[in-house]
Amino acid sequence: MSHAISEDLLRRFDVSGPRYTSYPTADRFVEAFTENQYIQALEQRRAGSMALPLSLYVHIPFCESVCYYCACNKVITKHHSRAAEYLRYLAREVELQVAHLGTGHNVSQLHLGGGTPTFLSDAELEDLMAMLRRHFTLVPGGEYSVEVDPRTVTEERLKTLARLGFNRLSFGVQDFDPAVQKAVHRVQPAGQVFELVAAARRIGFESVNVDLIYGLPLQTPESFARTLAQVSELRPDRIALYAYAHLPSRFKPQRRIVAAELPSGGDKLGMLSMSLDKLMAEGYVYVGMDHFALPNDALAVAKRQGRLHRNFQGYSTQPDCDLIALGVSAIGRIGATYSQNAKTLEEYRDLLDQGRLPIVRGLALTRDDLLRRAVIMSLMCQGEVLFESIELGHLINFRSYFARELDVLEGLETNGLVRLSPTGIQVTETGWFLVRAIAMVFDKNLQVDLDRARFSRII
Repeated sequence: MSHAISEDLLRRFDVSGPRYTSYPTADRFVEAFTENQYIQALEQRRAGSMALPLSLYVHIPFCESVCYYCACNKVITKHHSRAAEYLRYLAREVELQVAHLGTGHNVSQLHLGGGTPTFLSDAELEDLMAMLRRHFTLVPGGEYSVEVDPRTVTEERLKTLARLGFNRLSFGVQDFDPAVQKAVHRVQPAGQVFELVAAARRIGFESVNVDLIYGLPLQTPESFARTLAQVSELRPDRIALYAYAHLPSRFKPQRRIVAAELPSGGDKLGMLSMSLDKLMAEGYVYVGMDHFALPNDALAVAKRQGRLHRNFQGYSTQPDCDLIALGVSAIGRIGATYSQNAKTLEEYRDLLDQGRLPIVRGLALTRDDLLRRAVIMSLMCQGEVLFESIELGHLINFRSYFARELDVLEGLETNGLVRLSPTGIQVTETGWFLVRAIAMVFDKNLQVDLDRARFSRII
C-alpha cells in the first residue's frame, strides 16, 4: 500500500469525473458556437496579444491497425497515400487561420498527436514542419513533442524527428505482457521499446515519456508488477499511468474486448496502489493526474516551483497560452473561447473545400466559467487556491460566492484531502492522488448534472 493514500480512500472516491484539460469540459461544447465567433477571437488576439506565445496542436488521425482499448479519433488504414492529401488540407487550414491571426507568431509548445503521427513518412514530416515554420516561429527553449508508436520508428526515424526540432517523445507502451498485448491487438516486444528509448537518449531528446494503462483485459496485479519492473529498468523521464475506461457503447473498437477478461474492480485498485508504491519508491515525483516524472525532469521542476500548467494535452511546463488546434477533431482555445474541428475526414475536407475553417462546435466562456476555470486549474496545477488572488482577479468575495463549495470541502478536509484556512485551500499530499475529486467540487455543470456516465472513472 502507498504510504500516501489508503485503498479504502481510493475505493471511496472511485467515481466518474472529468480530467479537466479544460473547464468547462469538451462535452459542454455546443454547435451554436460558429466559425464567425472563432474568427472574431482570432482577430481580437491579433489586435491585442501578438507578443504572447502560442501553443500548436496537430492531429494526425491515421493508424495502420486498431488498438482495441483506444478512444481516440482515428482512421485505420494501410494506405499511406492518404497522408499526402491530409497534409494538403492541413496547409489549407493553416492558411485560413493566419489570414485572421497574422503570421510569425511565437510558438513555445507544439504537439503532434493522433492517431499515429509517425504514420507520416520522413519526407511528409519534413513538409509538415516546414509548412508550420513558414507561418509560425518556434522559439528556442520551447516544448516540442510527438507521440510515437514504437512499431513505426527506427533509430534513424528518431534522428529525423530530432533534426526537425522535436525535443520530447512519448512512447505508447500500455503493457509489456505479451498476453495482454495480444488481447488488445497491440503486440510490440519489450526489447523494441528498450532499444528505441536508448537510441532517444543517445540522440539527445530532453525527455522521454512512456504511457501505461491499468485495467486492460488479462491484466492481473502480478502481471502488471512485472510490467512496472520493466518500466523501472527502462527509467523514462516521465510516465503517464492511465486507468482503462471500458465504454464500448461509445467507442466501437472496445467492443472487441472480452468483458469477462477485464480485471475486477479490486484488482484494478490493487494495480493503482502498487503502481504508486513502486514508482515513488523508484524516485519518481507524482506530478498529479496520473503523471509521474523524475525529479530533474522539467515537469517535476515546474511542479516544485509552482509553474505547472494544464491544457488539452495535459500537464505542461509552458505558460498558460492560446492553443491553435489543427486537423480533424482537434480542440483549441483562443481567448475566452474553446472550439473543435469536424470529427470526420469527410466533413473536415468539405468545409475546407468551401473556404471555411472546419469549426463545428465550441463555447464562449462566461464570467462564471472563467472564474471556476481559474479555481480548478489552480487546484490541478499548484495544489492550492489563494482567496485574495481569485478575489482580485475576478472581483468577487470568495467565501460568499463559493459558500456551497466550501461546505463540501469541509467533508474532504475530514478525509484528509484538503486543508482549509482563512486565506485559502491547500491540497494535501493525499489529496494530490484524488485531485480530480477536489476539482469536481467547483464544477458547476456537475452540480446540475448527476449523470456522469460520459466521463471515465477517477480510479
